[in-house]
Amino acid sequence: MKDKNLSFSIKDGEAFFSHESTINFNPFQFIFDFKCVTPRIDVRSRDHNIITIAHNVVMMDIYQGRKFYEVLGSAIKKYEKEFGKITKPKILDKVEKKSKKTRSKKESTGVSYFG
Repeated sequence: MKDKNLSFSIKDGEAFFSHESTINFNPFQFIFDFKCVTPRIDVRSRDHNIITIAHNVVMMDIYQGRKFYEVLGSAIKKYEKEFGKITKPKILDKVEKKSKKTRSKKESTGVSYFG
């Protein structure tokens, strides 16, 4: 049998910071939807601001999803052993409390933006 050459072409994705994510699943796969929400200001328009939402979706079969869970859990344990327990930032608690107060006021007036 003659040796054959094999070539690979690897396409690296762009770096992506995720502010929030959702996970959905069906009987065959997990669907991870990573979102990056950023406000933009268009200097040509003084009427409104623009909010840009970028998505990167990763689909994984069920077995690989389970393995990802195990690897992530192991990485978190190692991180916390080296750097300390991961906790919610105090400023996030403050923002969430303020947001709840603002949301309840808007609900009472019937005004709602972005849910």
